[in-house]
Amino acid sequence: MVTRKYIRKSLAQLPFLIRALGFVWDAAGAWTIAWVLLLIVQGLLPVANVYLTRFLVNQLVAATSTGLTWESVRSVLLPVFLIALVMMLTAILSSLSSWIRIAQSEKVQDYMSSLIHQKSSEVDLAFYDSPDFYDHLHRARTDATYRPVALLNSVGSLIQNGVTMVSMALVLVQFGWWVPVALIISTLPVFYVVLRYRQLYYLWRIHNTATERKSWYFDWLLTERQAAAEMRLFQLSDLFSRRFQDLRQVLRQERIGLARKQAVAELAASLGSLLVTAISMIWMLVQTIAGKYNLGDMAFFYQAFIQGQGLARSFLENVGEIYSNSLFLGDLFEFLSLEPKVTDPPQSIPLTSELQQGICFTNVSFYYPGSTRPALKDFNLQVPAGQFVAIVGPNGAGKSTLIRLLCRFYDPQTGTIKLDGTELKQFSVKELRRIITVLFQEPVQYNTTASENIALGDIGSNGFDPKLAEDPEAEAGQRKRVKIAAIAAGADEPISHLPEGYDSLLGKWFDGGTDLSVGEWQRLALARAFLRQAGIIILDEPTSAMDPWAEADWLARFHNVAKGKTTILITHRFTTAAHADVIHVMQDGCIIESGRHTDLLAAQGLYAKSWKTQMRSWSNAPTELNRVE
Repeated sequence: MVTRKYIRKSLAQLPFLIRALGFVWDAAGAWTIAWVLLLIVQGLLPVANVYLTRFLVNQLVAATSTGLTWESVRSVLLPVFLIALVMMLTAILSSLSSWIRIAQSEKVQDYMSSLIHQKSSEVDLAFYDSPDFYDHLHRARTDATYRPVALLNSVGSLIQNGVTMVSMALVLVQFGWWVPVALIISTLPVFYVVLRYRQLYYLWRIHNTATERKSWYFDWLLTERQAAAEMRLFQLSDLFSRRFQDLRQVLRQERIGLARKQAVAELAASLGSLLVTAISMIWMLVQTIAGKYNLGDMAFFYQAFIQGQGLARSFLENVGEIYSNSLFLGDLFEFLSLEPKVTDPPQSIPLTSELQQGICFTNVSFYYPGSTRPALKDFNLQVPAGQFVAIVGPNGAGKSTLIRLLCRFYDPQTGTIKLDGTELKQFSVKELRRIITVLFQEPVQYNTTASENIALGDIGSNGFDPKLAEDPEAEAGQRKRVKIAAIAAGADEPISHLPEGYDSLLGKWFDGGTDLSVGEWQRLALARAFLRQAGIIILDEPTSAMDPWAEADWLARFHNVAKGKTTILITHRFTTAAHADVIHVMQDGCIIESGRHTDLLAAQGLYAKSWKTQMRSWSNAPTELNRVE
């Protein structure tokens, strides 16, 4: 009854098995055909060996009865030669199969990784706000690269062992129908234990995913460069090392406890199998003594039964492995089935790179997933085409949320966002993002060359190719575009001081890389944003890592880049905001003040108070900024 329950559960995983094998076929179809053919041949070789063993024993018995003659020796040499041939063929096929299996596994691992990467880039940004998503991603990423390969190996062993086991069962039927039945019955207790503890291990992994992720997080803090300075300065290594060890101790003890219970259960099941084996062998021994079978038959029966029992156990263990891997592949397929909510409309409206009317937020309210506090509440904002708009306000006011909504990383719960009078949802997501360039508050530091760091801002079917073309003229044109963007962002000077200029490798992940200061990385990210000839420019804290002199120089350059573009500048620096056509002050997800710099100072509101506070803290502010007041 209980065994039947686990057999039903195993069969319930069949769709996962079929889908996983479909992935294997997609990744390495030709290799899989060769692999299956080899498995079938390898499955038949042990049966041939058993028959040859009986032949050899019978020839030896006959040879000993006739004495040492050339005829008796020759009769023994033939089975010896055939057994050696089978053993040699087994070794050759085993090596060939190992090579094919490695080739298969490499292709399958790469294919599964590409599926994970593709899905991770497709899902909405909202998924990254959910711990449950990270649990799914963790299990998918952990299991995706090796579970299909493990499943493939289990299926391969199942095929090979199944061919051999069926052949052995047919061989043993000559001794009585009950013999193969007894062989199978002797393995059922082991089969139950395998299925039972595979499921318990899976449930244990699911239950401890969050704990496992937390231990990975502590491991990351202790080993990655990003956290290395603070780990040393604040002497945090011992603290996080203890936390890591505490979590690992809990996981380790639970896993060892589960393994101990499984070992006891397998021992009990194995004792039952040994009892069936003993009874069968005693029966065969009695039959041989009674003269019904000869010594060759006795050796044949013993070898076939023992091998058959081992094969049956391996066969059922393979089923258990397939069941276990299918359980974990269920998490992978659940991850791959995630669908984004931010999607293209059935019929998208074409977009022009330059806005004609502008951007309009109307009564927009937005909550981040899992949050009860609105990031924006009945938010209204108009940005006319070609205008340079600055948005200022305290942390948490909702400024960066505007970027995420405008790029359609999220959709608001209520209200509308329009470009030139058309709601964002009516545009293709890809085309919408092509007409927007953004400098994010925390830009990525790509560990590639300085040139490619900038070039990554404009790639695609109609964009910039970061891999410089073989055509010297095209290469020169691409380099010119990169340099123009770098000059506009103030990145040309620090790049010129690098060992190989624009061809210098940046970052410390790879050999020969050169690191930059925070401000230099920011200028590089600015150049990346400028490279894309987009109609909408959004800059989130573009001068946060610049000193006042560098800021003034950059602003002069930026006005040339942004000429005729619709620009939204998010900043805490009022000296930067002061140069905008219009300044909007945000607080608690709403616009509370709007106007030019001088108008807002005269209004004596939040902007004026913040300006005075910031100017007092900058006692050495450049005189030209003081004149703006």
